[in-house]
Amino acid sequence: MNFKYLGEKEMKILNCYAGIGGNRKLWGDNHDITAVELNPEIANVYKHFFPNDTVIISDAHDYLLEHFQEYEFIWASPPCQSHSVCNNFLKGQGVYRYPDMKLYQEIIFLKHFFQGKYVVENVMPYYDFLIEPVCIGRHSFWCNFSLSLIPVEYQIGTMNRQASKESQRRAIIREAQIPELIDLHGLKNFKLPNKRQVLRNCVLPELGMHILNCALVPGYKNDKEIQQNLFDSI
Repeated sequence: MNFKYLGEKEMKILNCYAGIGGNRKLWGDNHDITAVELNPEIANVYKHFFPNDTVIISDAHDYLLEHFQEYEFIWASPPCQSHSVCNNFLKGQGVYRYPDMKLYQEIIFLKHFFQGKYVVENVMPYYDFLIEPVCIGRHSFWCNFSLSLIPVEYQIGTMNRQASKESQRRAIIREAQIPELIDLHGLKNFKLPNKRQVLRNCVLPELGMHILNCALVPGYKNDKEIQQNLFDSI
């Protein structure tokens, strides 16, 4: 994939649950971007990669509710662990947990109250979708603009211990998924508790750019009929 930024207008963007900024990597520097990340060490790495962004260390779920009206475009990637298909493996170990319903709270809230464009991202879940998204690669996207499908080519790793050493290595470092952000080990002044998980949480930068480009297409803002079928179950 080789996507370029298509818009010219500067936008006020809120990047919730920002992580180290995989989705934001190719957005350029002409936007006014606020990133919200709860983990201070991860937030510091994001600031290292994107020094011109405003980085806020806070609970993104609360910040979204309090400040959503200040922005034109909102990206939210709430924690995915409680929704992931990995829960099917965990139950074999006697580990059970509720799915974190903040995901659907944000989808419903933004649909009904946000006046700009938004996208909420998460993984493919172990259960049937409560609200149907657009699925691209391993991601699920809920948004209020027309989102075109694209091929996503990256290695997402393997849980097969009999896999080749190369496949296991790629599973550990996610090399193919986010090559632009891979050298976390070279950041000597930052302490991250789980580099592998931080990398696994990233959205492929080209995919993040494609979604922003789709949001910038004129004529779709606040058109509730574009993906009305996605919300019939609300």
